[in-house]
Amino acid sequence: MRVVIQRVQEASATVEGRITGEIGKGFLILLGIHRTDTAEEVDWMVSKVSQLRVFEDREGKMNLSLIDVGGAALVVSQFTLYADCRKGRRPSFIDAAPPELAVPLYELFCDRLKVEGIPVETGVFGAKMAVALVNDGPVTVIIDSPPLME
Repeated sequence: MRVVIQRVQEASATVEGRITGEIGKGFLILLGIHRTDTAEEVDWMVSKVSQLRVFEDREGKMNLSLIDVGGAALVVSQFTLYADCRKGRRPSFIDAAPPELAVPLYELFCDRLKVEGIPVETGVFGAKMAVALVNDGPVTVIIDSPPLME
């Protein structure tokens, strides 16, 4: 599992002219699911994301988590995070999970964030989306789940 997190002042996802998800302060999370991912990777990633300390405290240090600041998450599926560009000019997406695996794990990821008390908005899985954001910082973090979770 791979996520790209952008700390935002606001973010939205729009499909065919309709906003499907919109947040204020929080994280825009681009979520890539690997073909071997399971619920274990989801649990690990949700714990990491929800407790990631990238918001400033009163002293201006990145010391607060999304939970600490009462932020929200806009979660957007992003199979292209597993693009393999090593050969040729056209990326291969062989490592990205097929929809029958990715959709349940994407939904589980969103549900587990909600259990952590984080308000969650989403794009539409598999749809062509326009994603807008005001990056705060800018702060962008990439997290990969450890290989072969046990």
